[in-house]
Amino acid sequence: MPSQGIRRRRGEEEEESYFISMADMMVGLVFVFIILLIYFALQYQQKSKALSDAGETRRQMLVDIKQEIERRDPRMRVEVDEKSGVLRLPAEILFAKGDTELSTEGRQAVETIARALEQVLPCYTFPRRQKNCRPAAHSLDAMFIEGHTDSDPLQGGAIIKGNLELSALRATNTFRQMVNGAPALPRLRNRARQPVLSVSGYGEYRQIDTGQSEEAKTRNRRIDLRFLMESPRDEDLARMLVKAK
Repeated sequence: MPSQGIRRRRGEEEEESYFISMADMMVGLVFVFIILLIYFALQYQQKSKALSDAGETRRQMLVDIKQEIERRDPRMRVEVDEKSGVLRLPAEILFAKGDTELSTEGRQAVETIARALEQVLPCYTFPRRQKNCRPAAHSLDAMFIEGHTDSDPLQGGAIIKGNLELSALRATNTFRQMVNGAPALPRLRNRARQPVLSVSGYGEYRQIDTGQSEEAKTRNRRIDLRFLMESPRDEDLARMLVKAK
Protein backbone atom coordinates (compact mmCIF):
# COMPACT_ATOMS: atom_id res chain seq x y z
CA MET A 1 0.00 0.00 0.00
CA PRO A 2 2.68 2.55 0.87
CA SER A 3 4.47 1.76 -2.40
CA GLN A 4 1.25 2.32 -4.33
CA GLY A 5 0.83 5.71 -2.63
CA ILE A 6 4.38 6.65 -3.54
CA ARG A 7 3.84 5.62 -7.18
CA ARG A 8 0.59 7.61 -7.29
CA ARG A 9 2.34 10.72 -5.94
CA ARG A 10 5.17 10.29 -8.42
CA GLY A 11 2.66 9.98 -11.24
CA GLU A 12 0.85 13.07 -10.09
CA GLU A 13 4.13 14.98 -9.81
CA GLU A 14 5.19 13.89 -13.32
CA GLU A 15 1.80 14.86 -14.72
CA GLU A 16 1.97 18.21 -12.94
CA SER A 17 5.52 18.76 -14.22
CA TYR A 18 4.33 17.95 -17.76
CA PHE A 19 1.54 20.51 -17.57
CA ILE A 20 3.93 23.13 -16.14
CA SER A 21 6.31 22.53 -19.08
CA MET A 22 3.43 22.83 -21.55
CA ALA A 23 2.29 26.04 -19.86
CA ASP A 24 5.82 27.48 -20.03
CA MET A 25 6.04 26.58 -23.71
CA MET A 26 2.66 28.19 -24.44
CA VAL A 27 3.70 31.35 -22.58
CA GLY A 28 6.89 31.41 -24.66
CA LEU A 29 4.93 31.01 -27.90
CA VAL A 30 2.53 33.78 -26.89
CA PHE A 31 5.52 36.02 -26.09
CA VAL A 32 7.07 35.31 -29.50
CA PHE A 33 3.72 36.00 -31.16
CA ILE A 34 3.42 39.33 -29.32
CA ILE A 35 6.95 40.32 -30.39
CA LEU A 36 6.15 39.47 -34.02
CA LEU A 37 2.88 41.37 -33.79
CA ILE A 38 4.65 44.46 -32.44
CA TYR A 39 7.30 44.20 -35.18
CA PHE A 40 4.78 44.01 -38.00
CA ALA A 41 2.67 46.76 -36.42
CA LEU A 42 5.73 49.02 -36.31
CA GLN A 43 6.60 48.09 -39.89
CA TYR A 44 3.06 48.91 -41.04
CA GLN A 45 3.10 52.17 -39.10
CA GLN A 46 6.42 53.23 -40.61
CA LYS A 47 5.34 52.29 -44.13
CA SER A 48 2.09 54.21 -43.69
CA LYS A 49 4.07 57.22 -42.48
CA ALA A 50 6.46 56.93 -45.43
CA LEU A 51 3.55 56.85 -47.88
CA SER A 52 1.91 59.78 -46.11
CA ASP A 53 5.17 61.74 -46.28
CA ALA A 54 5.48 60.92 -49.99
CA GLY A 55 1.95 62.25 -50.54
CA GLU A 56 2.83 65.48 -48.73
CA THR A 57 6.00 65.85 -50.81
CA ARG A 58 3.97 65.40 -53.99
CA ARG A 59 1.36 67.92 -52.83
CA GLN A 60 4.05 70.53 -52.20
CA MET A 61 5.65 69.78 -55.57
CA LEU A 62 2.32 70.33 -57.36
CA VAL A 63 1.83 73.62 -55.52
CA ASP A 64 5.33 74.73 -56.53
CA ILE A 65 4.70 73.84 -60.19
CA LYS A 66 1.35 75.63 -60.28
CA GLN A 67 2.84 78.75 -58.70
CA GLU A 68 5.76 78.71 -61.14
CA ILE A 69 3.37 78.39 -64.11
CA GLU A 70 1.26 81.30 -62.89
CA ARG A 71 4.38 83.37 -62.21
CA ARG A 72 5.46 82.89 -65.82
CA ASP A 73 1.97 83.50 -67.23
CA PRO A 74 -0.61 84.95 -64.78
CA ARG A 75 -3.39 84.34 -67.31
CA MET A 76 -2.82 80.60 -67.42
CA ARG A 77 -5.00 78.46 -65.19
CA VAL A 78 -4.24 74.80 -64.56
CA GLU A 79 -6.19 72.46 -62.30
CA VAL A 80 -4.44 70.53 -59.53
CA ASP A 81 -5.85 67.25 -58.20
CA GLU A 82 -3.74 66.70 -55.08
CA LYS A 83 -5.33 63.35 -54.22
CA SER A 84 -4.46 61.81 -57.61
CA GLY A 85 -1.20 63.72 -58.03
CA VAL A 86 -2.36 65.29 -61.30
CA LEU A 87 -1.78 68.64 -62.96
CA ARG A 88 -4.63 69.01 -65.46
CA LEU A 89 -4.46 70.96 -68.73
CA PRO A 90 -7.76 71.67 -70.51
CA ALA A 91 -7.59 70.37 -74.09
CA GLU A 92 -9.51 73.33 -75.52
CA ILE A 93 -6.45 75.55 -75.13
CA LEU A 94 -4.22 72.88 -76.67
CA PHE A 95 -6.04 71.11 -79.51
CA ALA A 96 -8.93 71.66 -81.87
CA LYS A 97 -11.61 68.94 -81.56
CA GLY A 98 -10.42 65.74 -83.23
CA ASP A 99 -6.96 67.20 -83.98
CA THR A 100 -3.60 65.87 -82.82
CA GLU A 101 -1.50 68.96 -83.53
CA LEU A 102 -1.12 71.64 -80.89
CA SER A 103 -2.58 75.03 -81.71
CA THR A 104 -0.37 78.12 -81.60
CA GLU A 105 -1.81 78.97 -78.19
CA GLY A 106 -1.36 75.36 -77.14
CA ARG A 107 2.33 75.32 -78.09
CA GLN A 108 2.93 78.47 -76.06
CA ALA A 109 1.04 77.04 -73.07
CA VAL A 110 2.94 73.73 -73.17
CA GLU A 111 6.31 75.50 -73.40
CA THR A 112 5.40 77.68 -70.40
CA ILE A 113 4.49 74.56 -68.42
CA ALA A 114 7.66 72.78 -69.55
CA ARG A 115 9.87 75.64 -68.34
CA ALA A 116 8.06 75.62 -65.00
CA LEU A 117 8.70 71.86 -64.73
CA GLU A 118 12.33 72.42 -65.68
CA GLN A 119 12.61 74.85 -62.78
CA VAL A 120 10.85 72.74 -60.11
CA LEU A 121 11.45 69.05 -60.90
CA PRO A 122 15.25 69.04 -60.37
CA CYS A 123 14.43 69.47 -56.66
CA TYR A 124 12.73 66.05 -56.72
CA THR A 125 14.87 64.08 -59.20
CA PHE A 126 18.46 63.04 -59.89
CA PRO A 127 21.27 64.13 -60.38
CA ARG A 128 21.16 65.51 -56.90
CA ARG A 129 18.92 68.40 -56.06
CA GLN A 130 19.87 72.04 -56.44
CA LYS A 131 21.10 74.00 -53.42
CA ASN A 132 18.09 76.33 -53.42
CA CYS A 133 15.58 73.47 -53.06
CA ARG A 134 13.66 72.92 -49.84
CA PRO A 135 14.37 69.58 -48.11
CA ALA A 136 12.32 66.73 -49.64
CA ALA A 137 12.10 63.30 -48.02
CA HIS A 138 10.96 61.60 -51.24
CA SER A 139 11.85 61.79 -54.91
CA LEU A 140 9.85 61.63 -58.12
CA ASP A 141 9.64 58.22 -59.78
CA ALA A 142 7.74 59.12 -62.97
CA MET A 143 5.73 61.84 -64.66
CA PHE A 144 3.19 60.56 -67.19
CA ILE A 145 1.92 62.85 -69.91
CA GLU A 146 -1.56 61.37 -70.35
CA GLY A 147 -3.89 62.01 -73.26
CA HIS A 148 -7.66 61.77 -72.66
CA THR A 149 -10.66 62.27 -74.96
CA ASP A 150 -14.43 62.45 -74.68
CA SER A 151 -16.65 59.54 -75.72
CA ASP A 152 -17.66 60.96 -79.10
CA PRO A 153 -16.47 58.75 -81.97
CA LEU A 154 -14.22 60.35 -84.55
CA GLN A 155 -15.93 61.56 -87.70
CA GLY A 156 -15.73 59.42 -90.84
CA GLY A 157 -12.77 59.82 -93.14
CA ALA A 158 -10.30 60.43 -90.32
CA ILE A 159 -6.88 58.83 -90.69
CA ILE A 160 -6.77 58.20 -86.94
CA LYS A 161 -8.53 54.95 -86.06
CA GLY A 162 -10.14 55.96 -82.78
CA ASN A 163 -10.02 57.92 -79.56
CA LEU A 164 -7.30 55.74 -78.06
CA GLU A 165 -4.93 56.56 -80.91
CA LEU A 166 -6.02 60.21 -80.83
CA SER A 167 -5.18 60.50 -77.12
CA ALA A 168 -1.79 58.79 -77.56
CA LEU A 169 -0.82 61.10 -80.43
CA ARG A 170 -1.86 64.17 -78.45
CA ALA A 171 0.21 63.04 -75.47
CA THR A 172 3.19 62.34 -77.74
CA ASN A 173 2.97 65.77 -79.39
CA THR A 174 2.68 67.40 -75.97
CA PHE A 175 5.83 65.54 -74.90
CA ARG A 176 7.72 66.72 -77.98
CA GLN A 177 6.66 70.33 -77.45
CA MET A 178 7.74 70.13 -73.80
CA VAL A 179 11.17 68.88 -74.80
CA ASN A 180 11.37 71.63 -77.42
CA GLY A 181 10.61 74.26 -74.76
CA ALA A 182 12.71 72.74 -71.98
CA PRO A 183 15.49 70.49 -73.37
CA ALA A 184 16.71 69.53 -69.89
CA LEU A 185 13.51 67.63 -69.02
CA PRO A 186 14.45 64.31 -70.70
CA ARG A 187 17.67 64.25 -68.68
CA LEU A 188 15.86 64.14 -65.34
CA ARG A 189 16.17 60.71 -63.70
CA ASN A 190 14.58 58.84 -60.80
CA ARG A 191 16.56 56.97 -58.14
CA ALA A 192 16.95 53.98 -60.49
CA ARG A 193 18.49 56.39 -63.04
CA GLN A 194 15.56 55.95 -65.43
CA PRO A 195 14.01 58.95 -67.24
CA VAL A 196 11.04 60.31 -65.29
CA LEU A 197 9.13 61.51 -68.37
CA SER A 198 6.73 59.06 -70.02
CA VAL A 199 3.69 59.14 -72.33
CA SER A 200 0.36 57.30 -72.25
CA GLY A 201 -3.01 57.53 -73.98
CA TYR A 202 -6.33 56.45 -72.45
CA GLY A 203 -8.89 57.54 -75.02
CA GLU A 204 -12.33 57.88 -73.43
CA TYR A 205 -11.64 55.22 -70.76
CA ARG A 206 -10.73 57.49 -67.83
CA GLN A 207 -13.40 60.13 -67.74
CA ILE A 208 -13.52 62.66 -64.90
CA ASP A 209 -17.11 63.61 -65.76
CA THR A 210 -19.58 60.86 -66.73
CA GLY A 211 -22.20 63.30 -68.00
CA GLN A 212 -23.15 63.60 -71.67
CA SER A 213 -23.41 67.39 -71.82
CA GLU A 214 -20.98 69.43 -73.90
CA GLU A 215 -19.54 70.80 -70.68
CA ALA A 216 -18.82 67.26 -69.42
CA LYS A 217 -17.23 66.28 -72.73
CA THR A 218 -15.06 69.39 -72.63
CA ARG A 219 -13.79 68.41 -69.18
CA ASN A 220 -12.93 64.92 -70.39
CA ARG A 221 -10.86 66.24 -73.32
CA ARG A 222 -7.62 67.00 -71.53
CA ILE A 223 -3.94 66.37 -70.98
CA ASP A 224 -3.04 65.18 -67.47
CA LEU A 225 0.44 65.33 -66.01
CA ARG A 226 0.44 62.53 -63.45
CA PHE A 227 3.24 62.46 -60.86
CA LEU A 228 4.22 59.20 -59.16
CA MET A 229 6.51 59.35 -56.15
CA GLU A 230 9.07 56.72 -55.29
CA SER A 231 7.71 53.93 -53.07
CA PRO A 232 9.51 53.42 -49.74
CA ARG A 233 12.25 50.80 -50.09
CA ASP A 234 12.81 47.94 -47.64
CA GLU A 235 16.17 49.35 -46.53
CA ASP A 236 14.57 52.74 -45.85
CA LEU A 237 11.87 51.08 -43.77
CA ALA A 238 14.52 49.11 -41.87
CA ARG A 239 16.34 52.33 -40.98
CA MET A 240 13.07 53.89 -39.85
CA LEU A 241 12.34 50.86 -37.65
CA VAL A 242 15.80 51.11 -36.03
CA LYS A 243 15.19 54.80 -35.29
CA ALA A 244 11.78 53.98 -33.79
CA LYS A 245 13.27 51.56 -31.25
